[in-house]
Amino acid sequence: MKPTNWYSQLIKPSWAPPSWVFGPVWTVLYIIIAVSFGTVFYQAFNLQLSWLVALPFFLNLIFNFAFAPIQFGLKNNLLAAMDILLVVSTLLWALSALWIAAPDLRWVVYANIPYLLWGTFATAVQLTITYKNRALA
Repeated sequence: MKPTNWYSQLIKPSWAPPSWVFGPVWTVLYIIIAVSFGTVFYQAFNLQLSWLVALPFFLNLIFNFAFAPIQFGLKNNLLAAMDILLVVSTLLWALSALWIAAPDLRWVVYANIPYLLWGTFATAVQLTITYKNRALA
């Protein structure tokens, strides 16, 4: 069974977006992430920003990129739910650390509001899917 077939057969909340929405949304979000996170990493590489501030941005990328292989490769809703909680947690950590440490880079925080909103919504969707499909675990 293809991963998309597996996912389409899961019990989802009525308010979950259709599958075709994810591609366009993530395309826009990855552009925002590339520019804003890239700025943070550039500043850290040039020692204009502490690597401790850049750390949660790096961790966020790891957890973000791990989600699809966990969800669709391993087909593990529980692990995917834990991962997406780490995505949102590290994003909140990253944005708050940057807000405090680099007032001149607050545009990065504002630019990532759509990512935070989508991540929070996606977390609610994933937690609901995990709960509704707990018998499959």
